[in-house]
Amino acid sequence: MAGIDDVARAAGVSTATVSRALSGRGPVSAAARDRVLAAADRLGYVVSAAASSLASGRTRAVGVVVPFLDRWFFSTVLAGISDALVRQGYDITLYSVSTDATGRRRVFDDHLRRRRIDAVITIALELDAEESASLRGLGVPIVAIAGPNPLLTTLTVDDLAVGRLATTHLLELGHRRLAHIGADAVRDAGATVPGLRRRGFEEALAEAGIERALFEPADFTIEGGSDAADRALSSPAAPTAIFAASDEMAIGAILAARGRGLRVPEDVSVIGVDGHELGRWFGLTTVDQFARGQGERAADAVLAELDGAEPARGRGTLPFELVDRGSTAPPSR
Repeated sequence: MAGIDDVARAAGVSTATVSRALSGRGPVSAAARDRVLAAADRLGYVVSAAASSLASGRTRAVGVVVPFLDRWFFSTVLAGISDALVRQGYDITLYSVSTDATGRRRVFDDHLRRRRIDAVITIALELDAEESASLRGLGVPIVAIAGPNPLLTTLTVDDLAVGRLATTHLLELGHRRLAHIGADAVRDAGATVPGLRRRGFEEALAEAGIERALFEPADFTIEGGSDAADRALSSPAAPTAIFAASDEMAIGAILAARGRGLRVPEDVSVIGVDGHELGRWFGLTTVDQFARGQGERAADAVLAELDGAEPARGRGTLPFELVDRGSTAPPSR
């Protein structure tokens, strides 16, 4: 079996250059990297993860903590993280946490400490003081996507601005009877993603002088969005426009409208948030938050810290953009 010395001789470079070229870490000229890759491929050389870990003190594994595995946003962000880490020779150790307090505590106090990992990325988790302290106690780089935490490097979309942008779009089209699907006024109060999007909706309406609107809580699923939209559309003052706090709920709203014989956007306009891949097929106008790019940014941030960069404590802003696909239009007269 070929070793790193064999690859170095075949490529005419040092073993250190081979190591840098195959790991993707450190300066190597394009020509030298090409020679190393060609030699490694020709000799069938594969880097030993165990040997690499012993030599570097790293496991080349990053822990990713998510609240859901079966939601589009989380799986898409995870795909972006995976793309960026795999390119640099890192593996992912995945941890799913639920609302169950005992199971959640087990992840933070046991599982993360038991498995050797070089860094942690959390996706849209609201961390309490104990959980934040537990993560920081690991002594590794930590990057949080959403769930703002002043003690951690946090990358987040400005969800208040997202809510305002979606609502302003509907107002500029001339809508005055609007409904919002998403946050529960009590459960999602404060700086949660659903709460901030609802607050952006409310602020935009207040600035436009609109005092009343419909609010229907939903669980960020297509089914939940459909049920919430059906309730809103059955109201005596049915809305001419619906802002759903996620694309999946917006798709549910479109299906509910069609089930009532209503046309979108002629009879009711619908806008969502996410940039969900299904939105294109439903002609859904959305505020795209570039979920896959969020994962790539988070992975780049932990890799930079592993390379010695100073942690960027506090919040880093992620991009978003209104994408008009035709599910919104001026209200019919």
